[in-house]
Amino acid sequence: VQLQASGGGLVQPGDSLTLSCAASGRTLSRDGMGWFRRVPGKEREFVAGMTWSGGEPYYADSVKGRFTMSRDNTKKAAYLQMNSLKPEDTAVYYCALRTQGATSYNYWGQGTQVTVSS
Repeated sequence: VQLQASGGGLVQPGDSLTLSCAASGRTLSRDGMGWFRRVPGKEREFVAGMTWSGGEPYYADSVKGRFTMSRDNTKKAAYLQMNSLKPEDTAVYYCALRTQGATSYNYWGQGTQVTVSS
């Protein structure tokens, strides 16, 4: 399984950015996909998650109402639309996959840097 995250960059507070995660090497039909972020010196933080088979995405309180996670099953891709970005959203963002039956996310992408600064 390979996960390729992209779309990070430098934006100003209040701007929007969309991250993409392309998955390959697996059917994904009953797997879960998640977005996490990490700031140097801090613990990795869950941002958003969803399953490929259906159901609504779920979000960390810190991003609820500003971030939207979606997927494209035909492209095996997941997206994180980030609106009203704040400086505290600055982090390396990772996409991760939780394969069916796994109790935790067991495949990780390489990360993409998001910097929110004026």
